[in-house]
Amino acid sequence: MATYNFREAIVTHFAEPGGFALLGSYLIGTWMFKLMPASYYSLEGGVQWQHVLSQLVVTDIVQTLAHYAEHKVNATFYKYSHKPHHRFINPRWADAYNGSCADTIFMILIPLVICANSVHCNVWSYMAFGTLYSSYLTMIHSEFSHFFDPLFRTLGIGTAGDHHVHHRTFVWNYGHIFTYWDRLLGTYKSPYDVKVFSKEM
Repeated sequence: MATYNFREAIVTHFAEPGGFALLGSYLIGTWMFKLMPASYYSLEGGVQWQHVLSQLVVTDIVQTLAHYAEHKVNATFYKYSHKPHHRFINPRWADAYNGSCADTIFMILIPLVICANSVHCNVWSYMAFGTLYSSYLTMIHSEFSHFFDPLFRTLGIGTAGDHHVHHRTFVWNYGHIFTYWDRLLGTYKSPYDVKVFSKEM
């Protein structure tokens, strides 16, 4: 397991301007200026899990395509947008939102906007989705495996090992929450098939 100062990791995780500052500004701005669809302001009912799942699916499809595009479409755009995040070839959880503002806009904010305008849900479902989504982006960057990884991998849910394959090789596993889209694109590779890899994964 990687060794690092936990306090430094916490500070890094929350202080990165391309991460929480930009994402927080989007969340606060769209909410306060009522830029979300009307249903998002509804307090009626509780968490509707079918809407949470729909949000995860839609966001992950768009994010996967955006991620693939950042790597493949234009080398100059990649250099200034996503490449700063790829300096972490064996990332830790605190590196999840450590990248550039352009990367956050293209690969997180745009998918969130598309999702919000595609899946109309209440505020409770939106908060449940946001909690799961943000936590999972952090978890897949963690530097160790989890006891539930074999089950998740069987169900087509991405794991830290799957995402570390991407950080190690740059050409596989563009998805974050699910592996279905990579399997359809022919870009999925299991961590078991990567020879140069962290033993903890």
